[in-house]
Amino acid sequence: MFKSGFVTIIGKANVGKSTLLNALVGEQVAIVSPRPQTTRDKIIGIMNGDNYQAVFIDTPGIHKAKNELSKFMMKNVESALDGVDIVIYVINGEKNLDDNDLKLINQYALANVPFIVVINKMDIADREKVLAMINTLKDIDGIDSIIPVSAMKNKKLDLLKERIEANLKEGVQFYPEDMITDKSVRFIVSEIIREKAMKFLGEEVPYGVAVSINLFKERDDNLIDIDADLICEKKAHKPIIIGKGGAMLKKIGTSARYDIEKLLDSKVYLNLWVRVKDDWRDKEQLLNELGYNIKDI
Repeated sequence: MFKSGFVTIIGKANVGKSTLLNALVGEQVAIVSPRPQTTRDKIIGIMNGDNYQAVFIDTPGIHKAKNELSKFMMKNVESALDGVDIVIYVINGEKNLDDNDLKLINQYALANVPFIVVINKMDIADREKVLAMINTLKDIDGIDSIIPVSAMKNKKLDLLKERIEANLKEGVQFYPEDMITDKSVRFIVSEIIREKAMKFLGEEVPYGVAVSINLFKERDDNLIDIDADLICEKKAHKPIIIGKGGAMLKKIGTSARYDIEKLLDSKVYLNLWVRVKDDWRDKEQLLNELGYNIKDI
């Protein structure tokens, strides 16, 4: 009997949802950053096992919408809960379980689908604090499983996979078994570049950074030429992204190229450029460039 289903991954910002998704799928399909709210769109990752397939939807972190892009992100969270077979709620094990977490968990536990709570970051979490969380969570009706894991260190993920498989229903294979995401290669490449920008720029440039792929050309000699724009919100951000003598841009490009070459199993020539798009969060043009539909906002 073949089992399949759709699994949505939700939780507050910066709890490690994207890291968890990548670890379960086995490849990078979502941006990973220590900074919250870096996942902007639903990412579908596909986990294939013996006689089962789980299709994951990774959503932007739950947060209060402050601008048009944030409103779009939150709409994706709500839509990701429609028609799913399993809900995974991720908690940062390093933090305390607050009232907002409990409110959301109690709400989603009533969704009438298997509800799994994952306590992530066990590699750095305080064990007593985690035991206190589990003690609180075990009394909430509707929770199928409470599983402490370390997505970063790949600890206890086998147990999570077992619980996911156990809650899948008999069904069809939605995607070919060698497919790990429905996103295009260009999209994943742009996300890798954006991840490296977030990593190395730290707090110097706020979240107003996007990536647009201008050229993606495969040569006959197993070489790929990629030209991409790093788009920033303010003119003052441009020299920060470029860095002294181009050092920062080179650092971003070198790190991104390494991961892209691993992804594509090919030699890559990556050229990065920086351009400014004033107040891009509220502009239809850039949202369209990123694949968003302004009508959905």
